[in-house]
Amino acid sequence: MNFPDFPFAPKRFDRGAGIEMSYLDEGQGHPLLMVHGNPTWSYYYRHLVLAQRGSHRCIVPDHVGMGLSDKPGDSDYRYTLDSRIDDLDALVKSLDLGPKITLIAHDWGGLIGLGWALRQPERVARIVLMNTAGFSMPSDKRLPGLLKLGRDSSFGALLIRGFNAFSAGATRLAVKRPMPAAERRAFTAPYDSWANRIATLRFVQDIPLGPKDPAWNTVTEIGRRLPEFAAVPSLLCWGMQDFVFDHTCLREFRRAWPQAASHEYADAGHYVLEDERAAVLATVQDFFAANPTPS
Repeated sequence: MNFPDFPFAPKRFDRGAGIEMSYLDEGQGHPLLMVHGNPTWSYYYRHLVLAQRGSHRCIVPDHVGMGLSDKPGDSDYRYTLDSRIDDLDALVKSLDLGPKITLIAHDWGGLIGLGWALRQPERVARIVLMNTAGFSMPSDKRLPGLLKLGRDSSFGALLIRGFNAFSAGATRLAVKRPMPAAERRAFTAPYDSWANRIATLRFVQDIPLGPKDPAWNTVTEIGRRLPEFAAVPSLLCWGMQDFVFDHTCLREFRRAWPQAASHEYADAGHYVLEDERAAVLATVQDFFAANPTPS
């Protein structure tokens, strides 16, 4: 637990079947629900938690198989988008978070968080999204070759589970500014064995490209219902050097939410909170100040 800039004491939540999720619960006030993607974990939000826990209650779960959560095998857990949404819903219901919540999401966290939000849209006070999706792949976008390799081939699966290629590679390819070695180690620490890398592979394999894929119907429904949040104060923070969640994804959110505030970071990659940490933290703080909620 000696991770840089991570002075937190994670808590545990039994999501059922004896499988426990780790989560952060820091600070007091209006709750911020921060949802990570793949192959990150709650560590991705460490600086945002440090910046906001003085005025907000920061809830940051690690998905099953990710971060400090349990990492069950396929016989004990179904690694699908719907399972992730169910887990998040169960965690939120277990906590006394009050009637309104601010959703913050990155990468797969967008689909997971928005899937949860559409189950109880009246609770969503504000939305902050960073390099993510809330819809099926835009028509002018293609799945990058590295992801296709991991999704569709046994060789790609071997690289991800046998050599930690996805998590370790992301600490270099998902940033444009080199990440310090200690932080790279922290990002990859939970994925230190074949067994503990199961979720990093299953997330890639769950990428929906067509109606036969398990996540397809859920993703399509989320995309169809995105305009329901058009009146919710929303902020889009985008690293424009992201080769996965690129300008086409930002465009689709702008179409669904024309009133959303949008900030582009020209020199940032997928891990926008790493590349443009100070700027993103300031932008989020300004957004919160301009769109206050009851504490």
